[in-house]
Amino acid sequence: MGQLMKVALGAGFAILVAFYVNSTMGGMTHGGFLVMASVFGAYMAMNIGANDVANNVGPAVGAGALTIGGAILIASIFEAAGALIAGGDVVGTIKDGIIDPGAFGDDSRLFVYAMSAALLAAALWLNLATWLKAPVSTTHSIIGGVVGAGIAAGGLSIVSWSTMGQIVASWVISPVLGGIIAAGFLYIIKSKILYQEDKLSAAKKVIPILVSLMVMAFITYLTLKGLKQVWKSVVETLSFLPQSDKPSFMVAIIFGSIAAAVTYLVVKPRIVNKVAMMRDARSDINLLFTIPLIFAAALLSFAHGANDVANAVGPLAAINDAMTHMVVSLKAAIPLWVMVVGGVGISVGLALFGPRLIRTVGSEITELDQMRAFSIMMAAAITVVLASQLGLPVSSTHIAVGAVFGVGFLREWLDSQNMKEKQKVLFVEVEKHHTLKEKLASLTPDDYKDRAELLEEIKAHKKKVKKIKNDLRDNYVKRGMVKKVIAAWVITVPAAAIVSALIFFILKGIGV
Repeated sequence: MGQLMKVALGAGFAILVAFYVNSTMGGMTHGGFLVMASVFGAYMAMNIGANDVANNVGPAVGAGALTIGGAILIASIFEAAGALIAGGDVVGTIKDGIIDPGAFGDDSRLFVYAMSAALLAAALWLNLATWLKAPVSTTHSIIGGVVGAGIAAGGLSIVSWSTMGQIVASWVISPVLGGIIAAGFLYIIKSKILYQEDKLSAAKKVIPILVSLMVMAFITYLTLKGLKQVWKSVVETLSFLPQSDKPSFMVAIIFGSIAAAVTYLVVKPRIVNKVAMMRDARSDINLLFTIPLIFAAALLSFAHGANDVANAVGPLAAINDAMTHMVVSLKAAIPLWVMVVGGVGISVGLALFGPRLIRTVGSEITELDQMRAFSIMMAAAITVVLASQLGLPVSSTHIAVGAVFGVGFLREWLDSQNMKEKQKVLFVEVEKHHTLKEKLASLTPDDYKDRAELLEEIKAHKKKVKKIKNDLRDNYVKRGMVKKVIAAWVITVPAAAIVSALIFFILKGIGV
């Protein structure tokens, strides 16, 4: 499908949303503004699908466990399901309490301008990041948008700078935690299975335990993050559960432990049967991680849809609430049409524009196989659970990409002997290059024929040295991608904030 066709289909979705809102709510006061805001919300949702969802399925695709088409199908279904089933019916109007809604007073129009500017600015930044093939945090994008519009509307004092400090800390905490945990699991797999004399016997013992731990991590993660919006309905149905507004860590761990025990009993005999028909080779053992990876991609997508759809629909729900009641509220109800815009929009964006970032996360940072991808998915779930209990600010995008970095750097460290051999080859070639240059310097101007031949040889050899250096540097983790991704993370909040402030002033000036 050509790029223009994809853009046309994306625009078609936004137009359908605008048509629906106009036909049902266009007659209300300033209904035209709500139509415009709904288009911004649809655009934001599509960009979340294009950029953020790649982290959930990219490792599975890079490892060959899923095709791009299969990944898009699974993620689209589970993202939409997570948003519509567990996305909740109420959302905070100000993301993470980063600005004081009281600063808007009774001026609901000023608040509406700020939320609209934040929504469009975040979407524009995500669009640019996706085009640049940089996986960035959609949460940080919307936070930057809210901060920029908030400052434009009420000055610097409107921002909770302590909260912003925590967000800045997450730029380091998230990828480091994700990288360490992913590297730790990969090291366990390598040391307990691949480095054993009898790999198949080791696999029969270790893999059922690892898969059970994965299920425990994901069920705990899903309970804490994916069901928190609908927990009241869950405890009403299951009256034996502790009556609370959201799931506790202990309840989530109990759910996870039960699921892990059942998984072990189911998986153990299946692994034993499969191993009996396999060769004692890494490639065969890798295949044992394929099905767990597919389930991990589905569960991550469901939790993401339930938890992060608020990034798309939160500001839109806030705009709808403010225009309906003409007041600024801390919480806003999410109408069904708003949730559908978020859930379906994420799936549309993923299907049309997701492959670009899926390839980046799955294969353009480091080479992945099923074992490495499994370690990354484990890190994604465990880090969120661990950080939420420690009160650490984290970003799911930064965790997943940090986990990819961690896997790549562990491979470098473990293969240091091979790296040393390559460095010896580089040293020899560099010395040869210097020898050729010295020989060139010794020639007289009359030796123009020999000089020309030597210059060509030096030029060819220089390319060879450069290639060895690049291969050595990018053998496991492509440094260029690391630099680009980190730069994109650092500028996400300020970039979205600046664009948002400009859009706010435009909307206020137009006075729509």
